[in-house]
Formats: sequence, structure tokens, C-alpha cells
Amino acid sequence: MHTLKKILAATLLTTCVAMQAQSDANQPPAKPAKAKSAKEKPLSREELLLEQVNEKFHKLDDLSQRYEDLQQRFDAMQKQMATRDADLEQARKDAAAARAEAADAKQKLETTQQAIGIDGSGVTTLQKEVADLKTTSTSLTSKIETTQQATKKLENPDVIHFKGIDLKPGGFLAAETVDRQRAIGGDVNTQFTGIPFAGSTAGTLSEFNASGRQSRIALLAEGKLPSATLRGYYEADFLSAGTTSNSNQSNSYTLRLRQAWAQADLNSGWMLTGGQMWSLATAYRHGLANNSEAIPLTIDAQYNVGFTWERQFGFRVVKRLGDKLWVGGAVEAAQTLNIGGHNLPTLVYQQAGNGGGLYNPTANYSYNAAPDLIAKLAYEPGWGHFEVFGIGRFFRDRVYPNGPLPPGAQQPSTTSALGAFTAKTAGGGIGANGLVSLFSKKLDVGAHILVGNGIGRYSTTTLPDATANPDGSLHLLVGGSALASLEWHTTKRLDLYGYYGGEYVGRSWAASDYLDTTPGPTLGQPILIGYGAPTNNVSGCYLEVLPVSSPNGGGNVPGSASNCNADNRNIQEGTFGYWFRLYRGTHGTLQQGIQYSYAERHTWQGIGNPEANLPNSPKAIDNMWFTSFRYYLPQ
Repeated sequence: MHTLKKILAATLLTTCVAMQAQSDANQPPAKPAKAKSAKEKPLSREELLLEQVNEKFHKLDDLSQRYEDLQQRFDAMQKQMATRDADLEQARKDAAAARAEAADAKQKLETTQQAIGIDGSGVTTLQKEVADLKTTSTSLTSKIETTQQATKKLENPDVIHFKGIDLKPGGFLAAETVDRQRAIGGDVNTQFTGIPFAGSTAGTLSEFNASGRQSRIALLAEGKLPSATLRGYYEADFLSAGTTSNSNQSNSYTLRLRQAWAQADLNSGWMLTGGQMWSLATAYRHGLANNSEAIPLTIDAQYNVGFTWERQFGFRVVKRLGDKLWVGGAVEAAQTLNIGGHNLPTLVYQQAGNGGGLYNPTANYSYNAAPDLIAKLAYEPGWGHFEVFGIGRFFRDRVYPNGPLPPGAQQPSTTSALGAFTAKTAGGGIGANGLVSLFSKKLDVGAHILVGNGIGRYSTTTLPDATANPDGSLHLLVGGSALASLEWHTTKRLDLYGYYGGEYVGRSWAASDYLDTTPGPTLGQPILIGYGAPTNNVSGCYLEVLPVSSPNGGGNVPGSASNCNADNRNIQEGTFGYWFRLYRGTHGTLQQGIQYSYAERHTWQGIGNPEANLPNSPKAIDNMWFTSFRYYLPQ
């Protein structure tokens, strides 16, 4: 702009000079001007012309500025007019739409009035049409949801459909270890009555075993009828040993049946179940339905001391009485676990299994007179689960009063089965279970108790059911079990648990008609027959003995403690551990856990070794660590 002004000024100056020259040429000669003073020197013609040009350019700048201001005002007015035109056009459109809606509403009103009629006779028809539309809408919504669910099941099926039934596989694969302070010669299940005293070789050595045998397979089959749901369930693991099973090289162990049952769950609330299953005496988490048992979270396959359980044949009937109450009864397989005690008379209550009858010839099976009977009542008030139950048991044995006399008694010259007879007795117990969930079901607190006589078989440690009277009839031992549990589901990934339990069996003995002929402190005294007799010799329970000879020669078979006739009084165990889920989702569950247990085995007082200052009530302890790494199939 500045350059343009210079060019225009130069051009205008040149033009003005030329014009002024032309004007001077046409004018007559001017009269001579008066001479001015030195202070008032006249301007040259170029300077005068330049001054006039500058004045014109100042005026030109003012005009240009005014033009720009006017142009801006004009542009602003154009924008306002455009906005007003747009608003006016939108108002016209809205007015047209409103007129159209009003016309449509008037048409619908006239149509509705015609449909309803003057007397309102069309209202019923209109209501029916609306109801039909609602039904159709509900049906369409249901079909859409069904289609979505079907699509989800096709993409991630929860079950396998086979000829009208649903098959749901289950189970887990496990890698587990156990480290015991004192060896019991066992896998990841602990024989608590076998915790060794110091008088045996195992009582001075520890053991570490590793196993995958607790790996489990399961299958649930379910078919739905209009009036009932039919179910079948199978479950097995490998915690059994055949005659060729060992851990030397192939580690081959046999498949073990855990559960196999059939069930009819009627819509009327009745449930009929038959087969091998957890006993009805076992604690449950909800109702009395199978597969809802409150099993301890332990890695130890023998669970925890104080836990009441059996897995055996049973036929049960359960009735659901509303949403809070269940009542059930069961007939279950019976076994007389063992006859405890010492100096027992001649009697028979069991025999080795018959291979031809598909029983294990290396195991004993009792002569059962009748099945065990169990009844249970379960109640859920909304903040917990509570149970009371009773067990009825029946025992018998064959007694031979003319058979061999108890050890230490003078033997007759001849013995016979003359006078043999069958003795029968009955027993049982009562129990209660309670489970309370706190803090939005993050903390489960449980308690269990069972007391009675002849009930040792229903507890984890398998303490004896009975002993014998001097006449050979069975005397049922008083006993019981108790368990306290704490399970904290801290997060969806982590579970912490702790249990403390104990089991007890009473002592019972009586004097026989025979005198003790063996040298010792009881020489010449009546022989005591029964369980936990104070005359039992326990002096050798803490004295280690030499190994015995093996078939291959040499003394390399651990010897059993001699003069150790200690009868168990109570066994206690404290346990804590955790499970941490590394992954849990549609692809299954991968979890890892560690368990620690401390167990004590106490016995009834007998005759000890006062010279060695050893206790008359031997005690054995064991510290145990378990680890587990498992993959569960999706649930």
C-alpha cells in the first residue's frame, strides 16, 4: 500500500508539473513580485505541488477508512438478514408441520370416534386389539431373548445335548504333594489312627510323596419331563490300589468309584435318589440336594478330623416343604468298622472278601444284619443353613464260648464250637450342623457335632465302633466328633480356610473269669477284656525296635513296636490353607493351593515303663504340608 502511494504520488506529481508548465506557457508574463524577506522564503513549485498531493491522499485515506467501515456494517447486516431468513423459513416449516399434525390428529380423532361410536360400542374391540398387540410384543421379546440365549449356548455351550438329555462333564486334573514329619506310608489321604509312635521306624523318619491320583472325572446327565427332572451322576478318581499298583516306575493305580447315583426330582417337591453317594449324615450347604455337600476345602483327601461323612450306597427320599424347610430319610449300606480292644474272646463278625463275589480278598466285610438308617431335617431362615439328624445302626456277631481263651489265660486241652450263638445289638447317634454366611457371603462360619455309640465309622479318623463283652457279645463304644470351620472368600480369586476338629472314643472293659498267667505286674489278676483297659501294656510304644527279615533275607522290613497295646482315646487336628485361582472363566479354572495340618493322637492310659520315665498314655504327633496345582473343567 505504501509503495502504491509512492507510485501514485510520483505519477500525480509528474502530471501536475506538466499541467502547470502548460498553464504557464498559456499565461501572460506575471508582474514582478515584491521581494520577500529572508524569513519568508517562497516554496518551490515542486514542494507546493507535493503538499497539495499529500493533502489529497489524507482525504483519500479518510474516504477509504469510511468505505471499509460501511462495508463491514453492510456485511453484518447481510448476515443478520440471512439468519432472519433461515429462522423465518424454519418457522414456516414448523407451522406447516404443526398444521399437518393437527390435520392428522383431527383425522385420527374422527376415525376413533367413528370406531368407538356414539354409544362407545367400539371400546371393547379396541381394548382387545391393544391386548393382542401386547401379547404379540411379549411373545416377540421372548423369542428374541430365546434366540439370543440359543446363540450364546451355541457359541459357549454349558452342556452337551444328546438324544433329549443334557450332559455336563466335570472334574479336575491335579499335581499334588505331601510332606509329613512322621511317615505313615500314605498318599495325599492321611490315616490319622496310623500316626506312628516313636517306637516304630516310621516314627523317626519323615516322608515326601507326590501324586496325581486325586485327579477326578465326573459326568452329570439330566433330562427334563413335564412333571420331573431325571438325573444321573458319575464321579471317580484314582485313589485306590490294585494288587499290581506301585510307585516304582509306571505309577499305575486303579480307577476308584466315588459316586454313581440316579435321581428323580419331582416338581411336587419330592426327590428320590439311589446309588453310591455322600451319606445323608454329611453336612450340606443348601437344602438336602446331592452335590451341595459342605465338604472341607482341604487338599488332604481324608479331609479334616471331626468331619462326619461316608460315601456309600444309599437310597434316600427328600421332601421340600416350601423354600426354607427340607426333611429326608435314607437307607444306607452298613459295615462294622472294627472291633477294638485286647484280650477278646472268640467271636466272628466279618470275613475276607470273596473274589468270586467280586469283593476284595485282601479286605474284610462284616456280616451285616440290616442297613443303617438316617433321618435329617434342614432349615434355612435366610441367613444360614442348619441341620439336625439321627443315625440308627445294627450289629451282630457269632460267639464261641468254648473256643480258645483270651491271651494269657490257661488254655483248655480241647476247644470246640459247641454252644455257639449269635448276639445282636443296636446303636446310633444324633448330630447337628450349622453354617452361617456373613458379609455378603464372603465369610462362612460352620460348626458340627455328632455323639452316640457305635458311630466311629461315620467320622474321618475311623475310630472303632465296638468292643466285646466277656461273654463275646458286642459292646458299642460311646464316642463323638466335632468340627469348627472358617472359610473366607476374600476375592473371586482367593479363598482362605481354617478348621479345627476332634474325635473321641470312650473306654470300656470288664474282668473275665480267667486269671492272667503271663509274668508281669498283672500275674494272677483277672484278665480285663475290652477297649482301653488300664492293664494294657504300653511300655514299648516309645522304644524303637529292629527291622525284621524280608523274604529276600536281611533285616530291612520295618518292625512294629512291641509291648505297645495302646488304644486310641482322641485325635485332634488343626488345619489352615488357601486356594488361589490363576484363571477362572469359560475356559475352565486353574488354581493353586497350600495346606498345613497339625495332628495329635492320644491314647488311653495303660501300664508303662516307670524305669525309663515314659508316660503311661502314649502320644503321637505329625506336622504335614500339602500342595496342589489343579485345572478344573468349565462349570
